This record gives sequence, structure tokens and C-alpha cells, in this order.
Amino acid sequence: MNDMSVDSLKLDNQLCFKLYAASRAVIRGYKPMLDQLGLTYPQYLAMLVLWEWQESAPQQPTVKALGERLSLDSGTLTPLLKRLEQLDLVQRQRSAHDEREVHLSLSQAGRALREQVGPLKARLLCDSGIDLDRLGSLRDGLDHLLGQIKALT
Repeated sequence: MNDMSVDSLKLDNQLCFKLYAASRAVIRGYKPMLDQLGLTYPQYLAMLVLWEWQESAPQQPTVKALGERLSLDSGTLTPLLKRLEQLDLVQRQRSAHDEREVHLSLSQAGRALREQVGPLKARLLCDSGIDLDRLGSLRDGLDHLLGQIKALT
């Protein structure tokens, strides 16, 4: 084995590991805020989409559309949404036209929860000391990478 192939197999040279470790660190960083909200990170992501949809909903705000937006399958989403419904944050309703289709909406409590997130997230970012311009550039780069990877699959 030559030096190039040995180096290419080192853990610290793996982009996938760096992305994985960064993702876990970000989720850990969000945990205190999410604990105050009573949400898990995946539930928070679902709520972010539902809050977006409050402003500009897709034609069909369904479990399927949410799954596509979050890149999650219905087997992962169903228990997550059931829990959000138990927390009285989300309402699920079967379509009258197609019972396989489940429509989603925010409850009053789900809409109100959005107001709590802004100050908590601002404090989280301030406390982290992260350069927001650098963070924006990183997000844009990851968007580009994700687009390229999705184009391959």
C-alpha cells in the first residue's frame, strides 16, 4: 500500500466523519434549548418546517411532503408526529379524498412555541461565539455538496 492510500484511509481525512462529528456536536449544542422547549432535535426540525409552512404552505402539507423536506421516511416520521400530536403541537388529519394521505397543521400551542425559539436560538448563537458570516458560508457550501450528492443518487 502506498502512502497516498494509507493517508486516504485515516479517520481524520474522512469528510464523512467530519460531517458526522460536526452534526453530533451541533445537536449536543442545541440540547439545552430543546430541553427547555420539550423537543428532540428531529421534532425541532419537523417544527421548523411546519413553521415555514405557516408562512407559505405547499399545496399539500402532508406527512409525505414533510418527509421529502426532511429526507426522512414515514417509518421515522410517524412516531415523531404522534409524539408532537400528544404534546398538542401538531394536528394530523386523513385526507377525505385519499385516506393514505395525512395532512398536517400546527395547533395553537405549536404556533405559540415558535415565539419561544427565537430568543433561545439567539442566546445559543451568542453564547457559542461562532462567526455568523463563516457559518453562513459553511451552510452554503454544505447546500452545494448536498445538491451534488443528491444528483448522484
